[in-house]
Amino acid sequence: MAYTVPKLEDYSAAALDKAVEELKAALYQEADAVSNENKWKEFRDRWMARKNGILTQINDLWLKAAPGSAKREVGARVNQLKTGVASIVEAKHALALNAPVTFTSQGIEIPRAKDWESFRKLATDPVLDITLPGIRRPLGAEHPVIKTMNEIVSVFRAMGYSVADGPEIETDYYNFESLNFPPNHPARDTQDTIFISGQEKKQQRDRLLLRTHTSPVQIHTMEKHPPPIRVVVPGKVHRADTADATHSPIFHQVEGLAVDTNITFCDLKGTLDHAMKALFGSSVKTRFYPSFFPFTEPSADVQITCFKCGGKGCRLCKMSGWIELLGCGMVDPNVFNFVESNGYDAEKVSGFAFGMGVERITMLKYGIDDIQLFYQGDVRFLEQFA
Repeated sequence: MAYTVPKLEDYSAAALDKAVEELKAALYQEADAVSNENKWKEFRDRWMARKNGILTQINDLWLKAAPGSAKREVGARVNQLKTGVASIVEAKHALALNAPVTFTSQGIEIPRAKDWESFRKLATDPVLDITLPGIRRPLGAEHPVIKTMNEIVSVFRAMGYSVADGPEIETDYYNFESLNFPPNHPARDTQDTIFISGQEKKQQRDRLLLRTHTSPVQIHTMEKHPPPIRVVVPGKVHRADTADATHSPIFHQVEGLAVDTNITFCDLKGTLDHAMKALFGSSVKTRFYPSFFPFTEPSADVQITCFKCGGKGCRLCKMSGWIELLGCGMVDPNVFNFVESNGYDAEKVSGFAFGMGVERITMLKYGIDDIQLFYQGDVRFLEQFA
């Protein structure tokens, strides 16, 4: 007698399981009788036809008719049945064409079946063969940007630096004012700031924004800890940049701060020279040339010899032999004035700070020419760094 989908009166778990088992038994019984292409088509249409197939009937008679309290349990079983029926129909067709198939049960791949009898045995009573190689979920890998950021941080940790972090939503005071960016300072224009809306009634120093650099963490750290300190700050920052091959409104920075008595520019040069050699190889040379940052004085940009051509000149370094990598400088005494109450007397202590863009270093290190590749989530691209 051909199977017909019954109406359910009882929606308890036991009754649902019993109805599901009866349906599966009918499915396998009818599949057993399929012996050629025409019968398989009839079998497929009987179970999977959109208008009146059995899967459509169980959706109407079981799921739609179920009371609200039972819909979750019924829906879970109906979805499992849809997947199971589709697998059996496809397997029967493949085996009819003498194509071995693999059965998957609860995430475990069962050996390939060469005929319907062996497939049905495996599908209804799967046996785990402990002599087969194990099936493991493949492990993920670090994103290239995170991988590079961790490498940079590990270099400075080995030099005795602590790691600090802070909020991505900052006040104008911490992001600008306390870092020697007074209101209306022209250097603010280069930060392309993203402000939180609806704060017009607040004083400017209290207005919230997405931090444009990780430097505010330096102020937070000095407020909490008196000198001496040596801290490195990795993190995400935001600017209102238009996305293109070299710009992104979201990117990552690693900044560092060292404050103690008698720290000089020589300490800064020695620290960064050692760090660049640790990151790019012992043959790399560094050079410093004047620059400007509001929170450091004097300030410098740092270049390293091209690690691809060794300073001879190539496409990566634009035939110059040098690559600009980061900015740095001695902490401006005006910055210490904001944390003077915690022991940062500009007459007694000095320090240096530096900051580098992680995406830029990652692009140079791996020869990537478009920063947008980091954020598009293309697994084919990311798998290259696994």
